[in-house]
Amino acid sequence: MAKITKRMKAIRENFDATKIYSIEDAVKLLIEKSKVKFDETVDVSMRLNIDTKQADQNIRGVVSLPNGTGKTYRVAVFAKPEKHAEAKESGADLVGADDLIAEVANGKIDFDKCIATPDMMVALGKIAKVLGPKGLMPNPKLGTVTPAVGEAVKKVKAGQLEYKADKSGIVNAGVGKISFGEQKLIENVKSFVDTIVKARPASVKGVFVKAIHLSSTMGVAVKIDVNL
Repeated sequence: MAKITKRMKAIRENFDATKIYSIEDAVKLLIEKSKVKFDETVDVSMRLNIDTKQADQNIRGVVSLPNGTGKTYRVAVFAKPEKHAEAKESGADLVGADDLIAEVANGKIDFDKCIATPDMMVALGKIAKVLGPKGLMPNPKLGTVTPAVGEAVKKVKAGQLEYKADKSGIVNAGVGKISFGEQKLIENVKSFVDTIVKARPASVKGVFVKAIHLSSTMGVAVKIDVNL
């Protein structure tokens, strides 16, 4: 049997794993129980009553959290020369066209997020097998295929968050850092949960959100009341 460390004992002290908390109380608890020296990420996990094999129930999209995510992303923009200045002025880290595609094809991927103009999508097909498995392929539904590259870059830099339900119908997302404090974390959690609730497919019958848990990187998982 694995030995329970002092840190884990402190985290579990006065914690009831069966209790259902409000978002406010859950956030407060995670902050109080944070016992590590680094800034933990706060994650939301929502188990949904969906069948992802059904096209209309494959929950996926983006949300701009009111206080960002606390993460810094390197953004690449695939666009023709007339859009390069707009992308760079908006904060893009890498901007290019065929030259940038060639770098990716050669295995150089020095970015976390990818945006492309519609007229670059045919050319991007050459590296779809490289970007796709890494979750980097631009997608119109996520706002990453757009002629408005400047606006798209700003949204990503500001903490726009992508979400997608896995095969078991669970949506996971990091919605901030412990250092955000109670108010900012509460606002972010509520914004994310509300976004998912509003994404309910019309074909879903009965309860849509089965369970919600809030957790930190090294902390406990706290059950949240689904009847918000």
